[in-house]
Amino acid sequence: MSAAEMPVTHPPELRHRIMAGFAGNVIEWYDFALYGYLAGIIAPVFFPEHDRTAGLIATYGIFAAGFLMRPLGAAVFGWFGDRFGRARTMQISVTMMVLPTLLLGVLPSYETAGLLAPALLVLVRLLQGLSVGGEFSSSATYLVETAPAGERGLTGSWANIGSMTGSLLGVGAAALTTSLFAPETVADWAWRLPFFAGAILGASAILLRRNLHESRHFEEHDSGRSETSPLLEAFTTNRRETLLALAFAAGYGTCYYLAFVYLPEWLSRQGLMERATSLTINTAMTLLVIPLMPLFAIVGDRWVPRRTLIAISVLLLALVAWPLHEWMLLSGGSMTSVITAHLVAFTLLAVPLGSGPALFVELFPEEDRLSGYSVAFNLGMGVFGGLTPMIATALIAFSGLATAGALYLGAAALAAVLALLLMPDRSRSPLR
Repeated sequence: MSAAEMPVTHPPELRHRIMAGFAGNVIEWYDFALYGYLAGIIAPVFFPEHDRTAGLIATYGIFAAGFLMRPLGAAVFGWFGDRFGRARTMQISVTMMVLPTLLLGVLPSYETAGLLAPALLVLVRLLQGLSVGGEFSSSATYLVETAPAGERGLTGSWANIGSMTGSLLGVGAAALTTSLFAPETVADWAWRLPFFAGAILGASAILLRRNLHESRHFEEHDSGRSETSPLLEAFTTNRRETLLALAFAAGYGTCYYLAFVYLPEWLSRQGLMERATSLTINTAMTLLVIPLMPLFAIVGDRWVPRRTLIAISVLLLALVAWPLHEWMLLSGGSMTSVITAHLVAFTLLAVPLGSGPALFVELFPEEDRLSGYSVAFNLGMGVFGGLTPMIATALIAFSGLATAGALYLGAAALAAVLALLLMPDRSRSPLR
């Protein structure tokens, strides 16, 4: 099929593709945020009540196991997507997220099923972690590959818009449930309702992806595809691109988790602000980031090459991280200093959140694009980034320096900038 025959720029078709990519990421992060928020309520349901602390630790451990499954899911779905197409991969990955979400809502309790209950919980979370490893990179790749000319950054940004929206919906659904029902009712059965709601949302994502057409770039390369495993090619023929993507994802992921996840905990641990207040500020700033992502993506599409734009924003983040943390400490956690720190950090991070998907996709050739992107992103963002709160806490405890986390953020940001400088900028070139 020629490029002229592909309905790439027809508005209804474009909206359909964007919504299909957006919806899957909403479900992905809705569930992860929901599970993390309700972990303290879920723990007594699936583990013996005589040791609530052990149950909570186990519940969070299962949450972490879901993240550790992401690299495996990235390898599996990356290979599948490079071999059989991005559209098929997206349909499978979203189905594998929706089914466990529904199952989690109907799982038996420990009181009813004994050890079978936590065993089933583990299986459900592992399956979800596997699907998450393929969801984001598959949808981002599909969106960028099918984007209209000159709009790869803007179109790709919808993957992260979906992620942010899903996180906010997950937190909102959990907060709504705990406020509408008495604590005893929530612990008894009402905690299941948000998971049922997630399954309903997921069903809409499955329907949206049912009739997706394959990307033109995949079809053009399909007949001449090498017999070599695309996953192997990502670590041999295109090893440099994979390692640079991994280094950038690790540095950028560290910055993301320190700002979006760890900062409220840091403010609370330092006695600067009540955790509830800092979480409210964090949530409000996340709302701000959602419209900023496509705006910065447009800048990367039209005026400033996206690699340069991302490098500038991450470098600025490295330079302001320590002064902002020091200001919050010296001011005793004043509202002005905390809001300013959030505003600056979140605004700067909105740049890679918006333009990052297109940057990753442009880095790799079509033959192993999804494999290289998936593995590098999930190892960097999911594993290195996911360990960041624990590492920051350990650094503060070991050094006795309250701003050790800020110094760690600055070092990670500089590492990400170095990786960017070593990358080619293909934001104005056709996809390979």
